[in-house]
Amino acid sequence: MKYLIAGLGNIGDEYADTRHNIGFTAVDALATNFKSAFEVGRLAAVARMSLKGRTLVAIKPSTYMNLSGKAIRYWMQKEDIPKENILVIVDDLALPLGALRLKSKGSDGGHNGLISIIETIETTEFSRLRIGIGNDFAKGYQVDYVLGRWSADETKILIPRIEITVDLIKSFVLAGAERTMNLFNKR
Repeated sequence: MKYLIAGLGNIGDEYADTRHNIGFTAVDALATNFKSAFEVGRLAAVARMSLKGRTLVAIKPSTYMNLSGKAIRYWMQKEDIPKENILVIVDDLALPLGALRLKSKGSDGGHNGLISIIETIETTEFSRLRIGIGNDFAKGYQVDYVLGRWSADETKILIPRIEITVDLIKSFVLAGAERTMNLFNKR
């Protein structure tokens, strides 16, 4: 069985280590955990891993956030991965810093990456992990906050949460979305 693990973000040095790129951070941690490396692929950087007979295809789309659906659709089709074996990882302003919320389906929640995916693959029936980035910004500064880099204090909170995210991804692959939601959404 194959699984597509897509961490969303924007390519380029100006976006590295920003709040909006938490999806990239999560799949980077996953690849490091498996001692795998990303290689340049079509529409995304790609890393392959194996977990108890299952193949994980982790991607970091190179299409920028607003066109993430193109990369998801391409890799779903190329690897013949069904929608129930997709996990998309995104940032979420509405959640406290480091909060993890897995859902097996749902709306885009106003997230441009999810909007693109839903429009492109024409379904909301795929799992998504929202990682809270908090919302500590003054009115009118949302874009600056989302595209801003983590503070030292935020990084201290985030590091153990990313380690838990790697465990959550493994659970999603081995136990499925429903069981994983029960195990991790309250942590």
